[in-house]
Amino acid sequence: MAFNLYHFIKKITTKSSNIQIDYTKLPEHIAIIMDGNGRWAEKQGLPRTAGHKAGANTLKRITEFCNEIGVKILTVYAFSTENWRRPQEEVDALMRLLLEYLKDAERQLAGKNIAIKVIGDISVLSQEIQEQIIKTENLTKSNSGLLLNIAINYGGRAEVVNAVKQIATDVQNGKIQITDINEQLISNYMYTKGLKDPDLIIRPSGELRLSNFLLWQSAYSELWFSNIYWPSFTPKHLLKAISDYQQRNRRFGGI
Repeated sequence: MAFNLYHFIKKITTKSSNIQIDYTKLPEHIAIIMDGNGRWAEKQGLPRTAGHKAGANTLKRITEFCNEIGVKILTVYAFSTENWRRPQEEVDALMRLLLEYLKDAERQLAGKNIAIKVIGDISVLSQEIQEQIIKTENLTKSNSGLLLNIAINYGGRAEVVNAVKQIATDVQNGKIQITDINEQLISNYMYTKGLKDPDLIIRPSGELRLSNFLLWQSAYSELWFSNIYWPSFTPKHLLKAISDYQQRNRRFGGI
């Protein structure tokens, strides 16, 4: 298995000899802000919806690749709480694409030992999408390979507000004491409860910000930016990000 994996990675990086990977020390949790779909489409004279469809195909490829090389958790920013401000036609197309992706993931990714979980406030999504989310999560929850977290109607600040409300309610009901509140307890009220914080956050498209993504969890994440639009993002770009990550010295506030 290790021999095959080595040659698999070597084949991908043949034309980029400067990329060196220690695939026994991969980041355990990678998060990606999937940005640039619309601009990718516009540059090619296509409607923005075509960019989102191409971005969904890229997500499938990157998810499968992460699973093959041994990444444990992949969290992707699919639809933010702010994305509702986009034109209704684009939002409707994104929702259709999301439903299609979940159905496809149920059929294909589940067979690749990938578990799928949706994080965010799904209560405002259509009943059909909510039911498909539950179905996909249930069908894949016993898979032991990569965990794919898809952030839908997600916002980092909204997540913190939601956690504060739940904590306040539990204090009021006597389930916890104010003195119990610490960083670990707050983490247990986040959508990512029980998961390691992201080691590496990747943002393609040339933008240099987190855009309200995993604000609590990213306190000590390494950030990696690229000018590549998400539909053009390839496993080689991912390996470059991992290579750069492996050359950094993570001190977590220490010396």
